[in-house]
Amino acid sequence: MSKKIPGKKPHVHLSDLAGISQLAIGATLGITGMAEALHNRIAARTAHGASSDAAGPPDPARDRAAAITKLVYQSVRGVTSLVGSATDLALQRFIPILNEPSSPEREAVLAALNGVLGDHLAETGNPLAIAMRLRRNGQPLTLEREALAAAFSAPAGAASPGPDDGVHGARVGARNGLHNKLLVLVHGLCMNDLQWSAKSGAFEAALARDLGYTVLHLHYNSGLHVSTNGRQFAALLETLFEQWPEELEEFAILAHSMGGLVARSAYHYGMAAGHQWPRRLQKMIFIGTPHHGAPMERAGNLLDACLGANEYSAPFARLGKIRSAGITDMRYGNVLDEDWQGVDRFERLGDRRHPLPLPAGVLSYAIAANIGKKKDGELIGDGMVTVESALGMHPEPAMALAFVPSRQWIGYGMSHWALLSRTAVHQKILRWLGTPSAGAF
Repeated sequence: MSKKIPGKKPHVHLSDLAGISQLAIGATLGITGMAEALHNRIAARTAHGASSDAAGPPDPARDRAAAITKLVYQSVRGVTSLVGSATDLALQRFIPILNEPSSPEREAVLAALNGVLGDHLAETGNPLAIAMRLRRNGQPLTLEREALAAAFSAPAGAASPGPDDGVHGARVGARNGLHNKLLVLVHGLCMNDLQWSAKSGAFEAALARDLGYTVLHLHYNSGLHVSTNGRQFAALLETLFEQWPEELEEFAILAHSMGGLVARSAYHYGMAAGHQWPRRLQKMIFIGTPHHGAPMERAGNLLDACLGANEYSAPFARLGKIRSAGITDMRYGNVLDEDWQGVDRFERLGDRRHPLPLPAGVLSYAIAANIGKKKDGELIGDGMVTVESALGMHPEPAMALAFVPSRQWIGYGMSHWALLSRTAVHQKILRWLGTPSAGAF
C-alpha cells in the first residue's frame, strides 16, 4: 500500500506503476531490437566488406558468434517479458482499491504521456490510457438524466437567477440550477481540462456568470487518431443531449489546437450517424487549431526519412516512430479515417486529406497567434501553428476553410499556449459567444 502524506494527493498510484511497467517492458524490447539490428548491420559489413548483401566465405567462428549473439538478444526479450508479466500480475490486484483522487501534476503527466504514446497505451490495454469523458471541475460526469441534474443542482438555499440575469437574458433552469446554454471546451495535444482551467479560471467563470453557459470539458487521449476521437466525441455528445435534464436553447464548442480538429471530425461523423446534436450546434470557435497541419510534425517526418536512408542510422529511425497517431495526424491536419487509412503514417506521402469544409449553418470562428509584434509585419505563427493554418487558409480552394473575415482574429505577441490565458483572447471569445445567433433550434 502506498504511504499517504496528510493534505497531499498522490502523484503516482500503484495502478500507474502497472502502466509504467508495461511501458518499461515495451521500451526494453524496442531498444533490444534496435541494438540487435545495428549489431547485425555492423557485423555483416565487417565480415563481407563494402556490401552487407555479399554471401562471403564460410566462417564457423563467425557463425558461432552470431548464434551466441542471437541467443543473448532472445534471452533479453524472454526475461524482460517474463518479469513484465509477473510485475503486471502483482500490481493488478491493487488497482481496484486505489482509485484515489488525482493531483493536477499526475494529470498533466498522464496527458503528456497519452499525447506521445496514447495509441500504444490504448492498443495494449495499458491502465495509463485516458478514457474519453466529459468532465466538470476535473470530475467525470455520469451521462444519465438524474445524475446530471444532481451534479448541477444549485447549492442549498441559493436563489436561482431570473430570466433577465446575464447578457442577452441568459436563463437558468429554476428547478435544478442548470443553464439552458451549453458550452463544451476541447483541449489540445498532450493537455487536459485542468490545465486549461488553471490558465483561464476567471474566463470560465465569466462564461457562466455573464453569458449563462454551463461549461463542460472534454477529456480524451490525444494520442489516438483524430478521427477515432472524433467518432467517440460525437457519440458522447449524442448521449449528453439525450440525457440533459433541461431543454437546451444554445450549444457551442470552444476548441484549442488539436481539439479543433477533433471537433470538426466529430461534427462530420455526428451528421453521418444522424445524431441530433450537430443540427443544434450554433457556434464553433477554434483557438490555434492546425487546420492544415503543423510544420514541426512535418519536420519530424523528414527526420524519419533521413534516418531511414542510411543503413547504420536506420535502426535509430525506430525512435522517431514512437510518436503517436495523434501527433502524425497533425502533419497535415487529418480529420477523417480516409486521410490515414491504408498507408504507413511515417512515410513521406504528401497531403492525402479529403476536403472537409466548415459545418454548414454553424457560425465558425478562428483565432490565430503570432509571436511577433504587429508592427514587425511578418506572420510567423505562434511557434507551433502558422497563422495561415490556424485561419484555414490554403492555396487550393477546395481545401481552404471559408472563415468570414469578421470571424477571424490574430493575437500578436502571443505563443500557442498563451492563447489560453490572454485577456484579449478571452474578451474576443466572450464577444463572439455573446452575439445572438440567427434563429434558434
